[in-house]
Amino acid sequence: MGKGKIKHLYPGGNTSAGFFSYYSNIIDLIRATRVFILKGGPGVGKSTFMRKIGDEMTERGYDIEHHHCSSDNGSLDGVVIPALGIALIDGTSPHIVDPRYPGAVDEIINLGEYWDEAKLRAGREQILADSDLLGQLFPAAYCQLAEAKIARDDAESYVAGCMDFLSVNKITLDLIGEIIEDLQSSGKTPLARHLFCSAITPDGVKHFIESLLGGIEKLYLIKGLPGSGRSYLVETIAREAQLRGLDTEVYHCAFEPLKVDLVIIPEAKSAVLKDVEEVGFKSDIVKGLDTNTVDLNSCLNQTKLEGGKDRLFSARQRYTAAFERAVGYISEAKRVHDHMESFYVPAMDFEAIGEKRNNTLQRILGYALEK
Repeated sequence: MGKGKIKHLYPGGNTSAGFFSYYSNIIDLIRATRVFILKGGPGVGKSTFMRKIGDEMTERGYDIEHHHCSSDNGSLDGVVIPALGIALIDGTSPHIVDPRYPGAVDEIINLGEYWDEAKLRAGREQILADSDLLGQLFPAAYCQLAEAKIARDDAESYVAGCMDFLSVNKITLDLIGEIIEDLQSSGKTPLARHLFCSAITPDGVKHFIESLLGGIEKLYLIKGLPGSGRSYLVETIAREAQLRGLDTEVYHCAFEPLKVDLVIIPEAKSAVLKDVEEVGFKSDIVKGLDTNTVDLNSCLNQTKLEGGKDRLFSARQRYTAAFERAVGYISEAKRVHDHMESFYVPAMDFEAIGEKRNNTLQRILGYALEK
């Protein structure tokens, strides 16, 4: 058996609606074999614990998923082994996860059992100060993202007034026909998994779209100005696929988390992706992918659009300024979080944690033998 592959995604994000979580979609608890929920403070080794188990399983030929942290580019919030129905999840703030079916399906691994309390108490004042500062920085970032959304809404409302949405609807129906018209429903209840394919991070907008397109042969790339109906088109195709009994992977917008950026329809070996300037995905980096570009700007009244160029320019400036301030706050929060970790790392018994990790790995391998 060769080495397994890794899919990269985000289960939560820093958005214009605050921190938004799709953690309930990391794994289906009803179908899960085992879910390990890791608890403990910053720097106790939760991410390393999960990553090393994931590495061991890929070496043994299992495909895995890395669920990344939107507030720390180098950290993981979860690792999933789909073939075994097993997940390891960071259950700490801001995405608090607790067992829903304790013992039967999920359980807590408390890495706080392996710290030296005396060492942490020695850094008590600074830990409290850092924690309080984090409690200010993230709300400040979310306020800026909300301000950016107001500016984006202004631009979108003007663009929408210049659109011929009858033509957009025709394009949408044509794509539905091309992608899924000939596929037959399996008769089972379709699965719809909702997560993020990109995130607003301390280093700006990051994405893992290319890792999600394994097995996909056809990509429909939807271009257009904000307000041209890109999200509507992608969402409509996702709904139609689900109505026809097809499983879908639905990836939401990092900025507006209820909107959809990407839908993957595995049975059709097709994906529909909203082209987002800030994300900057380039389809040519995915080998063997046939890309069909659909430009909704073709449905714009260009003369009317030109009449609002000053309004659109102003909205763009306001959006960019607020967005950059938000990233600045998130970046500062990462610095403070790293400083707080510096008190926890020396207080941890990582040798004992390594033993716990190996014990957990052996349990996972035991579940694999039962499959």
